[in-house]
Amino acid sequence: MIKPYLIVTSEKVSKEYLNYLDGQNISWIACGKESVNLVRATEILAEEFDVERIGVVGGPKINTAFLEAGLLNEISLLIGAEIDGRGGMSAVFDGLAMEQDVTRLKLIDVKKFDSDAVWIKYQY
Repeated sequence: MIKPYLIVTSEKVSKEYLNYLDGQNISWIACGKESVNLVRATEILAEEFDVERIGVVGGPKINTAFLEAGLLNEISLLIGAEIDGRGGMSAVFDGLAMEQDVTRLKLIDVKKFDSDAVWIKYQY
């Protein structure tokens, strides 16, 4: 039975937490000894849940983890007509080694909204 929510965690997770998830009717995948093995997690999603495509709506560390695992094929950015230059605000991607080359993208679509927002899609 497919449950309405799904948690992906490493194998370091406690049995108590998994029992809690089961009690809350939340599906879970535990893969990767010390940290989540994203490649294996997406394989399980495809095999067990028939998931063929996912949207990653994460912070900079999660986005970068999917990038490093080679699991991104499209980047979708919505840019609003506002500036927020407050300190501590996150970037879209963060955590790659400084010696790593920049990631090249190919522009595939741009859509302008009446609110002066712009939706940009890149292929990776």
